[in-house]
Amino acid sequence: MPRPIQATIHTEALRRNLARMRQAAPDAKVWGVVKANAYGHGIERVWEGLRGADGFALLDLQEAERVRALGWRGPILLLEGVFEARDLELCSRLGLWHTVHCDAQIDMLAMHKTHQPHRVFLKMNSGMNRLGFAPQRFRAAWTRLDALPQVDEISLMTHFSDADGPKGIARQVEVFEDITGDLPGERTLSNSAASLRFGADAAVRADWIRPGIAVYGGAPDFPDHGAAHWGLQPAMTLAARVIGVQQLAAGDTVGYGSSFTADTPLRIGVVACGYADGYPRHCSTGTPVLVDGARARIVGRVSMDMLTVDLTPLPQAGLGSEVTLWGRAGNGTVLSIDEPAHAGGTVGYELMCALAQRVPVAVD
Repeated sequence: MPRPIQATIHTEALRRNLARMRQAAPDAKVWGVVKANAYGHGIERVWEGLRGADGFALLDLQEAERVRALGWRGPILLLEGVFEARDLELCSRLGLWHTVHCDAQIDMLAMHKTHQPHRVFLKMNSGMNRLGFAPQRFRAAWTRLDALPQVDEISLMTHFSDADGPKGIARQVEVFEDITGDLPGERTLSNSAASLRFGADAAVRADWIRPGIAVYGGAPDFPDHGAAHWGLQPAMTLAARVIGVQQLAAGDTVGYGSSFTADTPLRIGVVACGYADGYPRHCSTGTPVLVDGARARIVGRVSMDMLTVDLTPLPQAGLGSEVTLWGRAGNGTVLSIDEPAHAGGTVGYELMCALAQRVPVAVD
């Protein structure tokens, strides 16, 4: 039989999360962000759950081709724009909208031969200091684009650096509005955190929101708030089974480096999941899991193909028991992906994206 581990993508959870984002930002259109192969879920697997979006946003031209191949005829936005001049040919052929964040991309457009002018999203660096034109250079860039026959419509965008924290977004919104207030075109500012926390403000939700992690059931501001607080459901479950049981006496150790020592007799379950499956090695003793839907803890180090959990408080659990590493257990209990991520010193985004190719994936 196959090794007992599987990831499951939950179509209905994707639909519900998308609807939750619409509720958070009323009247705004919603990009379904499917970059990084839909945050590790698989573009083709999330299609049925997210096809109700108003458009799809991504980074990679091949991913754009995959979305078109699924039958999508609506807007597709390249969030980082094009990387070389010939990319514009595919934008023309596939009807892609694309971000413009630097002078080189404007230069490429000026040289591009096309019969169909492009829809572009001019990006402002309002404080994130990654991509985008500085505020004092933004209007000059807009003027250059507006003069090009290769450009049809110019939309305006920025990205928040602190929407999930106490610093908030007020200063960046102020900078963006000061520069763009009298410019025409649709606007998109908000990621998941901004949409959930500030989406009631029309200036923040603008014309389009760009929720990523929230659509997949992760909380954008964990641990301040969990997914349940925001009404989000896990779009991915990673589950395995107990493949071995060991009885430990007080003083016995578990796993590589003997990093865990039992101080009382324990019953340990060996689980068919390790870091080669994408489960973080840094999720050591104390990281929560669900065993047959009941909370338990990892003990010792995660190894390549296995990890170990404390079954002592769960006398009914044993060989063959279901172990939910994140997501929804068979009895309906949920372990948010944010919990093991936090225990491993990372974020749910990374766990989603790191799911290994060797893990079989089902869609429900």
